[in-house]
Amino acid sequence: MDPAQTAPRVLVVGCGGIGGVLLSRLLEGGQRVAAVARREEIAHVLRTRGPVLRDEKGERTIRGDLEVFVQPPREGVYDFILLATPPNGVEAAARDTAHLLAPHGAMVVLQNGLCEELVARIVGEARVIGAIVAWGASSPETGIYERTSSGGIVLGVLSGAPDPRLPLLAQVLRAVCPVTFTDNLRGARWSKLAINCAISTLGTVGGSRVGPLLRHSFVRRLAMEVFTEVFQVARTEGVKLEKVASTVDLAWLTLGESEQRAHGTPSLVIKHAMLLAIGARYRRLRSSMLAAIERGREPPVDFLNGEVVRRGKTHNLPVPVNERLLEAVHAMSRRELTPGVETLRRLYTQTRPQRH
Repeated sequence: MDPAQTAPRVLVVGCGGIGGVLLSRLLEGGQRVAAVARREEIAHVLRTRGPVLRDEKGERTIRGDLEVFVQPPREGVYDFILLATPPNGVEAAARDTAHLLAPHGAMVVLQNGLCEELVARIVGEARVIGAIVAWGASSPETGIYERTSSGGIVLGVLSGAPDPRLPLLAQVLRAVCPVTFTDNLRGARWSKLAINCAISTLGTVGGSRVGPLLRHSFVRRLAMEVFTEVFQVARTEGVKLEKVASTVDLAWLTLGESEQRAHGTPSLVIKHAMLLAIGARYRRLRSSMLAAIERGREPPVDFLNGEVVRRGKTHNLPVPVNERLLEAVHAMSRRELTPGVETLRRLYTQTRPQRH
């Protein structure tokens, strides 16, 4: 890729909530965009009407230079391939589009979890950029995209070394949201993984938006226990954890040894207050895993809590809350368990003997 190039060629793979908001804002900013929608229904709507975007600016139909494919094209060259599929589709998306990547281009991994490592096995670590998305999005109807929370994107590479492609990609993505950089992508990813394992999965099992759920003290306690388990595994793997959005120190929200046996200490009161504030900020956020289950699709929980459970077993570290949440989401996908606050309350009760 020519560093002097002002308009990198972009392919968005996946037109769900995140992908749809990305392509909409890129088009609105004047960027030429190609997209792989996978479903003919979505492709048809995007080709004929264009995407409808709902965000802080209101609702509008976006017009622009958009080329939509149902399957990846056989030919073409793209500087950045933005992988916006669910985590359980990221490897197939990378394999199906690897032939379209420019010689010095990069696959941009937007998925939650630790998916950079999966994509690196397919195209090589040098051709992978991590993009940690700190905002939420949904697609309530075909071709309609709603941004459900604010935030930016953090870019980095697995090696942590300077990469001339990062400012070029940032130039593209600033049409969507603020962009920052990290030289510790793994640490930032693990912090985001902790958030997803807690907030997204608790929202799935609880069957509700984040704000209302975090008003319950036992849900906040479960969130802290999830953070604690994730961070214990990360530290064992030698990962130096990063703050989320440069402000929220999730390590501070983990439970110390004395706090794991207590419920009313001054430090715990402050931590509960912090989680209430997080719930207020992301009150409209609804778990994409819950939406996947409702639509009869496989929830990507194996890439979130499942990742923690697998790595915990490797290091002989017990992670009972993550394990129970993993089991609960799979049971929900099999229609053996109904989401709701009472389901979360039972899970909380079931994990008490294992915590004390």
